[in-house]
Amino acid sequence: MNEYIDIKDEVQEALENNIPVVALESTIISHGMPYPENIISAKKSESLIREAGGIPATIAVIKGRIKIGLDEAALDHMGRDAGIAKVSRRDMPLILAKERDGATTVATTMLCSSLAGIKFFATGGIGGVHRNGQNTLDISADLVELSRTNVGVVSAGVKSILDIGRTLEYLETLGVPVVGYGTENFPAFYTRESGFGVDYRVDSPVEIAKALKVKWDLGMNGGMVIANPIPEEYEMDPDYINRVIDEAVESAEKEGIRGKNITPYILARLHSKTRDKSLFANKELVYNNVRLAVQIAIEYTRL
Repeated sequence: MNEYIDIKDEVQEALENNIPVVALESTIISHGMPYPENIISAKKSESLIREAGGIPATIAVIKGRIKIGLDEAALDHMGRDAGIAKVSRRDMPLILAKERDGATTVATTMLCSSLAGIKFFATGGIGGVHRNGQNTLDISADLVELSRTNVGVVSAGVKSILDIGRTLEYLETLGVPVVGYGTENFPAFYTRESGFGVDYRVDSPVEIAKALKVKWDLGMNGGMVIANPIPEEYEMDPDYINRVIDEAVESAEKEGIRGKNITPYILARLHSKTRDKSLFANKELVYNNVRLAVQIAIEYTRL
């Protein structure tokens, strides 16, 4: 696989010496936040992992090479360049073959993490079944990836622009455990509760690490959704943010925005409409997920 993958030296050394490594995606940099907030957020996420005793591995595709761990120049490139493709699993062979640059989604970050031997990944929110997905079949590849790739994913639930109920039903069908960290309620990204429950409540990182070890020891392929609610002090008013989201979704439908373009479109509308309050909340929930992911990774290496 060295033909396609470059693993940063510090990441390789950590993997060889049982030092916890946490993967970070690059779509949130290239398509999820505006510059320079995207770079600020990416660097702080990496710093939080280091401060806790882990090693960060931000993942991206640059000139047709899968990069496991980015230097400062590569991070800046991912945050500034408007021509970077959004790469899901289906796109990976073509993006590599064409020697293009690409930002990895949840699905491809999981895939690349697994190829490198990384077991934990922190993100903002995973993809899922889009609203009206029962008719359009617009379902994120993230869900199928969670069913077959052995990576634990810490998120603040699924993106709140989605059909959360159907997403959870689909995860159940795929056999993906959904656990709530310190809660029995499934979070809705900007808010701590969605009105739906989780499969199990877990109250410590070691409990999650043990459950994943058992899962993988038994040969049960697939990851786990570790739903970590946004900290209460950063939670947005549910009525307000849901109304803004509904308006953004309606606007996307009118303009014919579909597929991989819909999430960046709606996030940009939210940031504009809320005067960046949603962007601030987005950053804080990512940091919260990063802190939990590295704690779980530490406990897993101890096992």
